[in-house]
Amino acid sequence: MSLKKVISAEDAIAIVHDDDVLATSGYGCNGIPEQLFVALEQRFLETGTPKNLTLVFAGGQGDGGEKGLNHLGHAGLLKRTIGGHYGLIPRVEKLAVGNKIEAYNIPEGVITHLYRDIAAGKPGTLSTVGLGTFVDPRIEGGKVNEVTQEEIVELVTLGGSESLFYKAFPINVVFIRGTTADPDGNITMEKESLLLENLSMAIAAKNSGGYVICQVERVAMEGSLDARQVKIPGILVDCVVVADPAHHMQTCATQYNPAFSGEVRIPLQSLDPLQLDERKIIARRAALELAPNSVINLGIGLPDSVGRVANEEKIQDLITLTVDPGIIGGVPMGGPDFGAAVNCQAVVDHPSQFDFIDGGGLDAAFLGMAEADPHGNVNASRFGRRLSGCGGFINISQNSRKVVFMTTFSSAGLEVDIQEGRVRIANEGKFLKFVDHVSQITFNGRGAAEKDQEVLYITERCVFRLTEKGLKVAEIAPGIDLERDIMSKLPFTPLVEDPVEMDPTIFRPEPMELRRRFLDIHIEDRISYNPETNTLFLNYAGMRVRTEADLAAIKEAVDRTLEPLGKRVYSIVNYDRFVADDDIIDKYMDLVKYVEDKYYIKVSRYTNSGFLRLKLGKELEQRKVSSRVFETGKDAARHLTDK
Repeated sequence: MSLKKVISAEDAIAIVHDDDVLATSGYGCNGIPEQLFVALEQRFLETGTPKNLTLVFAGGQGDGGEKGLNHLGHAGLLKRTIGGHYGLIPRVEKLAVGNKIEAYNIPEGVITHLYRDIAAGKPGTLSTVGLGTFVDPRIEGGKVNEVTQEEIVELVTLGGSESLFYKAFPINVVFIRGTTADPDGNITMEKESLLLENLSMAIAAKNSGGYVICQVERVAMEGSLDARQVKIPGILVDCVVVADPAHHMQTCATQYNPAFSGEVRIPLQSLDPLQLDERKIIARRAALELAPNSVINLGIGLPDSVGRVANEEKIQDLITLTVDPGIIGGVPMGGPDFGAAVNCQAVVDHPSQFDFIDGGGLDAAFLGMAEADPHGNVNASRFGRRLSGCGGFINISQNSRKVVFMTTFSSAGLEVDIQEGRVRIANEGKFLKFVDHVSQITFNGRGAAEKDQEVLYITERCVFRLTEKGLKVAEIAPGIDLERDIMSKLPFTPLVEDPVEMDPTIFRPEPMELRRRFLDIHIEDRISYNPETNTLFLNYAGMRVRTEADLAAIKEAVDRTLEPLGKRVYSIVNYDRFVADDDIIDKYMDLVKYVEDKYYIKVSRYTNSGFLRLKLGKELEQRKVSSRVFETGKDAARHLTDK
């Protein structure tokens, strides 16, 4: 068999020249071309070349120690980095923080989209992502250190609105990875945990006149690969390197798990439950913000525990968990396996996932944080001499409908006792997470408040909510004293307006019965009447109507609220993520007609689901009642007041 494009790693990386722009693929240790990194490092150490490379990477590519881009963390080898996440590549991070190289930190999602725009020959990427954060050129422009002077992010105004323009540049070489190659360079990815940005990078390099090197596990006979399984066509690949198994692990911790690649689905009972400690308290309280039929993003670290709690509570089938490199559904993994998932519904490519995120597809995001200030600004990217980088944090936090930040109240020495459903701070941590001013703005609290974004900050002892006036203490854990354990530890005075006790089930070892709570329609919490405006508000977001008993409960609650008024009312109904089972939908719509005919002057309904707007509109029209369904609550309210 002619090997054609299959060559040794040493021969492949010989194409990398001084001053080249090198782009690499990977997320954590998922999909990293480790063999190519090892070969490039060895060549540099032995020959001193190539020198002064510009390294471009979207997700963090390493294990926090030796693997991944840590192989390239040598002065002289690198001149400049343009990266999304530095926390897993301490050798490169040290060069950046120490002013040894020029370094930029821009959002992970922007970099994945920049690959596509470079591939398409566009001048750059236009996005609102990053406005009001350290990436904004009015603040830091994404520059990491003093030696970095060139502006690569520009503020522009189009159509009266501000955006950021991220400048494009040619890419000389890319390192990508797959599972199987044929001698012509066609690549499949059947054993990979993620698809990543491999295809976009390959096109970007080829259309820049550059060179594409792909690391694989094995080589198949020419013409034997299923064309529909080929993720990177051979016309884009210049050479193929077969990796040593030690340099082709599926993740940092796993050589190969068939569940990560979707070859098998595993019984979720095999996942160990989390022990009840301060981290699980935070994850459980965060899980109470989950809603049926919602699409959720989980960040790395503490937030990935939310997926474990959801699994323990047996609500996985009622929500869709996602991770930003392309995971849709299933149970995301944590620790060194983060980025992979088991039993997922789909795996999409990295840039497409950020299309979904940037466009507002997420109902909620659960993210970690390093510090927050009284205005709700969050730093999750840089603290002291540590450069973690923003990763996808800015894309996700800026564009999700709800954002839940998760953190312990302090760190470095915090000890928490949980006994009989009560919390006691046995020892306070050395570093407090709530400060007067964050050292870097990764999330702009004022901007979020201005657009009415729902934002929570969950700790083991209390929950803050973002308001127009800044942070407010909304909930306190049982056993925690407001003054002793919270107020005295803050360098600022938050709003305190009758905080409630956190749900007691969070602090007990048995399950919280989230599944039962999810399936209960909770109609008593979904209906309210404002006598000043004579308006009934029905919040059916996330509600699932399954039985005639559910219908009876809705009818009883509406009658109980409106019948005593003796007059008709205006009404606004929120149908976001609403579901009515097929065998009950006709009777539900008959109930809708009954309520409108008996009680309403005028009604506005809304949902962000185009399919649901069409379905509801059709059913309502058939019953000759108000059939227009709006996309947003603001549109619905505007229609209601338009007399």
